[in-house]
Amino acid sequence: MAQPDQKKFFENLSGAGKAIAVLTSGGDAQGMNAAVRAVVRVGIYVGAKVYFIHEGYQGLVDGGENIEEAKWESVSSMLQVGGTVIGSARCKEFRTHEGRRAAAQNLVLRGITNLCVIGGDGSLTGANLFREEWSGLLDELVQQGKINRESAEKYSHLNIVGMVGSIDNDFCGTDMTIGTDSALHRIIEVVDAIVTTAQSHQRTFVLEVMGRHCGYLALVSALACGADWMFIPEMPPADGWEEQMCTKLSQNRARKKRLNIIIVSEGAIDTSNKPITSEHIKNLVVKCLGFDTRVTILGHVQRGGTPSAFDRILASRMGVEAVLALLEASADTPACVVSLCGNQAVRLPLMECVQMTQEVQKAMDERRFEEAVRLRGRSFENNLNTYKLLAHRKPQSELPISSFNVAVLNVGAPAAGMNAAVRSAVRVGITEGHKIFAVNDGFEGFAKGQIKEIKWGDVGGWTGQGGSLLGTKRTLPAKHLEKIAEQMKANKINALLVIGGFEAYLGLVELLAARGKYDEFCVPIVMVPATVSNNVPGSDFSIGADTALNAITDTCDRIKQSASGTKRRVFIIETMGGYCGYLASVGGLAAGADAAYIFEEPFDIRDLQANVEHLTAKMKTSIQRGLVLRNENSNENYTTDFIYQLYSEEGKGVFDCRKNVLGHMQQGGAPSPFDRNFGTKIAAKAMLWISRKLKETYRKGRVFANTDDTACLLGMRRRAFVFQPVVDLKNETDFVHRIPKEQWWLKLRPLMKILAKYKTSLDVSESGQLEHVVRHRRPEESEGVPA
Repeated sequence: MAQPDQKKFFENLSGAGKAIAVLTSGGDAQGMNAAVRAVVRVGIYVGAKVYFIHEGYQGLVDGGENIEEAKWESVSSMLQVGGTVIGSARCKEFRTHEGRRAAAQNLVLRGITNLCVIGGDGSLTGANLFREEWSGLLDELVQQGKINRESAEKYSHLNIVGMVGSIDNDFCGTDMTIGTDSALHRIIEVVDAIVTTAQSHQRTFVLEVMGRHCGYLALVSALACGADWMFIPEMPPADGWEEQMCTKLSQNRARKKRLNIIIVSEGAIDTSNKPITSEHIKNLVVKCLGFDTRVTILGHVQRGGTPSAFDRILASRMGVEAVLALLEASADTPACVVSLCGNQAVRLPLMECVQMTQEVQKAMDERRFEEAVRLRGRSFENNLNTYKLLAHRKPQSELPISSFNVAVLNVGAPAAGMNAAVRSAVRVGITEGHKIFAVNDGFEGFAKGQIKEIKWGDVGGWTGQGGSLLGTKRTLPAKHLEKIAEQMKANKINALLVIGGFEAYLGLVELLAARGKYDEFCVPIVMVPATVSNNVPGSDFSIGADTALNAITDTCDRIKQSASGTKRRVFIIETMGGYCGYLASVGGLAAGADAAYIFEEPFDIRDLQANVEHLTAKMKTSIQRGLVLRNENSNENYTTDFIYQLYSEEGKGVFDCRKNVLGHMQQGGAPSPFDRNFGTKIAAKAMLWISRKLKETYRKGRVFANTDDTACLLGMRRRAFVFQPVVDLKNETDFVHRIPKEQWWLKLRPLMKILAKYKTSLDVSESGQLEHVVRHRRPEESEGVPA
């Protein structure tokens, strides 16, 4: 473990003399190719030999051409491809001792003692058994004369690192497995398409999604589309659910809702562990209510298609961490899994994770369902708690009695996912007993009195809508303080929830400064970050940034594909973000860019020249195209046009250039599953915080909140959701350029450069600690991964 004062750099680790093999096993998942690409390129970068093992464990047992040395160019163009290009197969032979002995022989003959396995819990358990038997297998091979004693001693131990590739997200210890986010994209695309046809005909749709033993896909897609009912194996419905569900569906129809969506996990069960099938649900709805009901089984569509930006970045980060873990492993290092916890890459003992995953199944088999949910981990539990808050409208008589009025407004530019956040805030607020007021057109609309009460049904169907349905403006409150205070007084507003970007943050700073003059602003105020630029201090992520990243990645994929026939072409693409280079940098990592120019990392003519020379060298290989991203405000003189002209001139006779300004397409479109889910969860937490603060600050018949901790920004920091006083964030902010002074994603930039074959420095001081799987519950605020 690195001491805090001892920096550890990636370039100081050597893979010389080492051989790493990578295989994909079990069911395929989008993003596996990004993980393979990262392992191959990072392995080669540090001087190791890297091998593909084709067809999973079958290729390991069969050997021969199935084990092939990988070159840098071998993994070109695979980042955007779904599935696994090195193949995956179920393998009975590897389950036998003889099969594993043959596999050991194939590895020893090539000098491979480092194995990176990308697969589910079955694949990883097999890898661990292989590692435990390794020395015994080598002894047997020596006795049989298949290898010599010298080889057995030279390759005496096998290092194993696992990455979890599974669309079901059914592996304990990791918040997100590779492929889950992409599967959610497929599901939500289908739901959005079904919603339009269902509304036309007033239909009920029963959607069956994958997840034989895990309800994650059903749970998160139900949360992301506002489904009327959901069935998952971890939380079977209580007895009498048939009547409850039909009552809920008919109540929704009575409120003029033209469609019903029911989401069913393929492994859904009742409390007696009997299966609940989509067909059974359909027949029930038809029999009890007579509704026109259709079943759609999504099946393998969920495994297919191109990986989302999130999965590409996750898999690339995990691939680098896997190589790092293999380089640092010794004979006594246990097999580990590289995993994501919040926004942090971690290493966990493989068998601890497998045992906990098996415990979940055991708990479900024994009908200990609450225990099963707890064992699934904080991300799953957090999603389930939010779903319960939003799914079922309580009758008026059951709501707590509150005399508080809470106003919700959007501020700044529109961001996909804002509407999901508003819907969540409104419904949680109503459940808490408050009256919720919607403000149109931000602070400007507030000053003009564009404010009215908003009810539960008014926000139905909002989760999938892009932009801002409330309307949003960049206007700051400073010029309109008096009028906003008047409106707050007239409407008896006791708390404010502001959803927006950097303007929203500045707005909170101004309202806070005005508390001395206007008592109306002495109320709990909380901000939820929502901006495509992801430039708000106090949060690693903002609502809308993931949707924008996917728009950039999709466009880059198409642009790269357009060069597949012409060859020798370099594309220069301008992204949004103001002075914040998040979209350019992380988009560059997801799209496989050669360079990304940003304001935070100053560059000069020598850097531009070095990039041109790098691309010129690249054109002499089999990869004859280049992709360069530029953040819109990265440099006032080195504009997109300037860089385009420079590249065109310097690349004459070697490559030609094209440029593309992506513009507002990055702000539009339907929100991604990540943004819907993040918006829903973070706004629900913000509203619960408001309820708490209202109770704490209610004195002598009025709310009076003038302490710093009553004006907060709710952000996601590393592994947790955190409420931070706006006052404390001032020191962390560069107000001139509207960015935080420190930004976590800058650490990902060297990753993009390494994967594009640049020699660079990568600080890996935070890596290398093997942690343990956490079983205990965390406090509410410190739960947090936005997915």
